[in-house]
Amino acid sequence: MAGERTDEHPPQPGLTRDALTQAALCVLEREGINGLSMRKVATELGVKAASLYWHVRNKEELLDLLTDALMADAEPPLRQGDWREQLREYCLRHRRLLLSRRDAAKVVAGRFALGPHLLSLMEDQLDRLRDAGFADADAALCTYLLGAYVQGFVLQEQVPISASEAMGTSRAEVATAVSAQLRSLPEETFPNLVALADDLTTPNMDERFAFGLERLIDGLAALLDQGRAGRAVPGVTVPEVPL
Repeated sequence: MAGERTDEHPPQPGLTRDALTQAALCVLEREGINGLSMRKVATELGVKAASLYWHVRNKEELLDLLTDALMADAEPPLRQGDWREQLREYCLRHRRLLLSRRDAAKVVAGRFALGPHLLSLMEDQLDRLRDAGFADADAALCTYLLGAYVQGFVLQEQVPISASEAMGTSRAEVATAVSAQLRSLPEETFPNLVALADDLTTPNMDERFAFGLERLIDGLAALLDQGRAGRAVPGVTVPEVPL
């Protein structure tokens, strides 16, 4: 909630929190998070900036609203296949969503701003994880771990990997140049960098994301197996529990 309000800036007739959020999304898409300001959102709405403060006190509260608004387009995967398939699809969809909106990862990363869309997604994820057999504390940590991985990955892939890319060179061209530079290093000093030059620079971001995601899921599977082993009755086999 935005907190207590005074009558110093009474609400503008017709100016709703939803209209404010939609205007902020437009500014975000056009100018990015660094260009987002209360003044520009007010201009988008055709009102004075003071009118916005009835709904939000500052840019940080505006970012709270945007966090939930960006999750409005998130569609949970169908409940089919086992829990691994469903978590994998959750993460793939989350990455696609963050990549589809300018600076979306910068808005949501690390922000725990509860709203109707985020609450619905969290409830759905936790329900699937608990149904799969994860302990309550582990289920809660799983949602954080996977969200942090996806958001952190998108943040990294949207940052230029060098000054050359920032100035217009394509990422593929930069990677090719880096590979050549690594191969040219003195092998007696950098034997591993020379030998793995292509392995370090060839995989695209989809491949890198998939590799990391699979290792995370492998780790969660091991955690689930450990939990089942601790609860198992001697001589009784615990079946696989789909989500």
